Amino acid sequence: MGRECIFTGRKTRSGRSIARRGKAKYLGGVGKKTTGVTKRKFKPNIQKVRAVVDGKICRINVSAKAIRMGLVEKPLKRNYKAVEKAAD
Repeated sequence: MGRECIFTGRKTRSGRSIARRGKAKYLGGVGKKTTGVTKRKFKPNIQKVRAVVDGKICRINVSAKAIRMGLVEKPLKRNYKAVEKAAD
């Protein structure tokens, strides 16, 4: 089970990080020069939440965007009342 949202399908993607030096031409320089390119990962904002899935409450991995969009149905708060002991 990887880092993936079950609703939106967002998962870790790969990309590059480009290191540059110099001054941009529009600022009066001779232009930016690339000095290095390294691989990197773009990770989604995955949260583990309790949700109602097929009528059952379970923990699922969902992205923050799915939570904001309202795709996750959260369970109702438990109505807990402490049991009072009878004074004998």
